[in-house]
Amino acid sequence: MAARLLAFIVILALPAVGHAAPAAPGFTVRLLDGKTSVDSRDLIGKKILVLRFQASYCKPCAKESPALGRLAERYRARGVEVLAFHVQDTVADTRSFVRANKVTYPVALDPKLSIGNSFGFKGTPYTVVIDQKGEMVAHISGQSAPTRLPRILDELLKKEPKPS
Repeated sequence: MAARLLAFIVILALPAVGHAAPAAPGFTVRLLDGKTSVDSRDLIGKKILVLRFQASYCKPCAKESPALGRLAERYRARGVEVLAFHVQDTVADTRSFVRANKVTYPVALDPKLSIGNSFGFKGTPYTVVIDQKGEMVAHISGQSAPTRLPRILDELLKKEPKPS
């Protein structure tokens, strides 16, 4: 009886094979430039998405912004798209943040957290990685995204087919 119980516990402890990560909710958003729209459905299957939820009043967001910009530049040619959402922020404050921090990645507004909440937003900064299959494969709450993302992205890029 003890052997059966032990075997049952071991089976329950094994990672489930073949289970997909949760599917990312779709979104369409207009970028801060007011002209460009991004529809996540156009990117799924073509790019790995890094969604960064940040705010102009968030000191860690400002501190990490240059590193996030370098990461976006480094991985763009490899099929990774970084998109920042400024949450609970105004257009003016977001533009000031973009200028002050020399932001090079696309930025959109999510003033009422309608997109952020659908991705499990937990406060700024918050980062979500979506693989090419449209599955949310990583959530990073708080600081450390620029240091943790290279390992996550490199691992995904090993698995993913090359972008066309």
